[in-house]
Amino acid sequence: MEHDRGAPGLPAPRGPLSEGVKGYLRGTGRLPRLEDVARAAVYGEDLQLALYLCYELHYRGFAGVSPDREWDPELLRTRAALEHRFLSALRADARVHDSVDGALAGLLVEPVDGTGVSHFLRDEGELWHLREYAAQRSLYHLKEADPHAWVLPRLWGRAKAGMAAVEFDEWGGGRADRVHARLFADLMTDLGLDTTYGRYVDAACAEALVTVNLMSLFGLHRSLRGALVGHFATVEITSSPGSRRLAEAMRRTGAGPAAEHFYDEHVEADAVHEQVVRHDVIGGLLEEEPQLAADVAFGIDATGFVEDRFGARLLADWRASRSSLCAPLDRETAHIS
Repeated sequence: MEHDRGAPGLPAPRGPLSEGVKGYLRGTGRLPRLEDVARAAVYGEDLQLALYLCYELHYRGFAGVSPDREWDPELLRTRAALEHRFLSALRADARVHDSVDGALAGLLVEPVDGTGVSHFLRDEGELWHLREYAAQRSLYHLKEADPHAWVLPRLWGRAKAGMAAVEFDEWGGGRADRVHARLFADLMTDLGLDTTYGRYVDAACAEALVTVNLMSLFGLHRSLRGALVGHFATVEITSSPGSRRLAEAMRRTGAGPAAEHFYDEHVEADAVHEQVVRHDVIGGLLEEEPQLAADVAFGIDATGFVEDRFGARLLADWRASRSSLCAPLDRETAHIS
């Protein structure tokens, strides 16, 4: 069967799990043993990259890998083992709130003295920080809204209508030049980054891979539709204030008009989306399926947990004046200031 055109190349493995999955995809090796999966660090580079390789088959796939691998039974068995480790760890480590209202309350209040990544980038970030941040976020933003779309067939009524309305905005309202993934590619161009889909997987740290894998985990499983809605709510509710700070960072550093525009667009759009998500998507879902309340709260908590880990990794590296990346962005400008 013809391989997918325009698909990214397979990234370099980071251990025996990802090496085994990559070899299997290429038809040159065996999948990792389940006992090896059970021993691997659950949030580590190797397990998370192996899971990322499995998930990407449901997006654009990889150059030289048959599309038939998407539903390969042996690969799905390995993916299930990886997912079980990941989901079990999240349920143990990330759960904080028992109710949706409690989980949402923490998202709706901005701390007076914020210390997160967007605050750092706004106040003291340099162009090289912005480039690293954009490169790692490109793993999601170049497919923005796609993982959340999987929940649409699993919703109905107000929840489905609200979700579809927000997704339509994310995809540019019917205009290709306004699709948010396109706007992010324009941002990357302003920052001198390669806009090729999947280009910076090798550079992404484990914590960045975790944030992307979380969306795919929730999106691909109907049983986790409540958690996916919780994730979606977290992204939309927290996006507007964070995007405002990132837009200011882009302006202060002279990153470029497209870089500014991407975040300016999210300040306005996501302020509206927040209301739709809270009242229609979450409200409509729980009106139809009240038993999913705990899953929605878990999705909110899990999203905050993995985002906090990613932010802590970035800030620890940047405050120590070192790169947060696992590989240079490019040969010519691996670390610019």
